[in-house]
Amino acid sequence: MLKDITIGQFFPGQSPVHKLDPRIKIILTLAYIVMLFMTGNAFGFLIPIVFLIVLYLIAHIPLKMILKSMKPIVPIIIITAVLNLFFVDGDPLWSWGIFTITKNGVAMSIMMAVRILCLIAGTSLLTYTTSPIALTDGIERLLSPLKKIHFPAHELAMMMTIALRFIPTLIEETDKIMSAQKARGADMETGGLIQRAKALVPILIPLFISAFRRAEELALAMECRCYHGGEGRTRMKQLHLSLRDAVASLVVAACIAGIVCINIFVTVGNF
Repeated sequence: MLKDITIGQFFPGQSPVHKLDPRIKIILTLAYIVMLFMTGNAFGFLIPIVFLIVLYLIAHIPLKMILKSMKPIVPIIIITAVLNLFFVDGDPLWSWGIFTITKNGVAMSIMMAVRILCLIAGTSLLTYTTSPIALTDGIERLLSPLKKIHFPAHELAMMMTIALRFIPTLIEETDKIMSAQKARGADMETGGLIQRAKALVPILIPLFISAFRRAEELALAMECRCYHGGEGRTRMKQLHLSLRDAVASLVVAACIAGIVCINIFVTVGNF
């Protein structure tokens, strides 16, 4: 399952999605999250779902790989769906003791599951199509107005990008440590919850040591290259807005407007 996690990975390409300005991609990702939480009915979810599928097709990222990467969050989706299934009031469909399933509960469970899937897939598209350097520059430029109040915009952007970049590295390291411990006879799949927790200790300790070692090596490499923060820093690639950025912004704005219209029509229809 660890190999299925692709959060933080970058897939190089020359698609229109890859060529979007990183600042616009960050803003549109936030707008997409707002779009998901604005949606309150099944018809409204068609817009963000179709929009996301089209973006993945344009970016030439295989949908099978995306579906495979969703496996680690299946337990979260199941727990969320079950909680909404039994604890949302409405017209009862089935009842047994203190447990009651309602129509609103079923609808809410489905919508929450779809919302979480779209949320993970939509935010992952940002890192899939944006290099770590471009992502750092985009975050720093968006936070640059805060520099007037001495906010460390560059340092924050650098930390966020390094954290995202090291997720695949730590996952790969965890998989190697688990394989090595299993080869030594460690049993991590049987026993109760406490036994499985104890079995993770031989994995966590080497993982922490490896993470600190990598962090120290990265810090030394940055010092050897005379890194001293964002002050006076130059960039090989300058960020410029283009026509494709304006078109992408208009498409997202149209999607949000469509969701608002659907919500209004559905509300009026219910009355």
